[in-house]
Amino acid sequence: MTDDLDVCLPHDIDQDKIRKWQDQMPDMDYVVSIFKVMADETRLSILWLLSVDEWCVHDLAAAVNSSVSNVSHHLRLLRTSRLVKSRREGQRVFYSLDDEHVIRLLDEAFKHSQHKKKLR
Repeated sequence: MTDDLDVCLPHDIDQDKIRKWQDQMPDMDYVVSIFKVMADETRLSILWLLSVDEWCVHDLAAAVNSSVSNVSHHLRLLRTSRLVKSRREGQRVFYSLDDEHVIRLLDEAFKHSQHKKKLR
């Protein structure tokens, strides 16, 4: 007998269950790419700011203590990953989160971080 909680005892494989869920599995490459893009402190800070309001690149750069060039680079990656969108108003471009899915994803991550902080 093993004490390892990550390994169960051998048993018959439930082939029907496996087929059912393999057919419904999301595009993991895309999901992984989203988390990789989000796994950067500057990009995550930008996403958090965009979760509370829309911002122009100059204000975002000041808010995250970075250069406009660096924030523009991060915004380009976030736009390519469909996490943020932009709109032009005269000479200015404003950025916001792309849709409700991104808002919910970030909201849960930030709530979880607060929950973990309270447990310390």
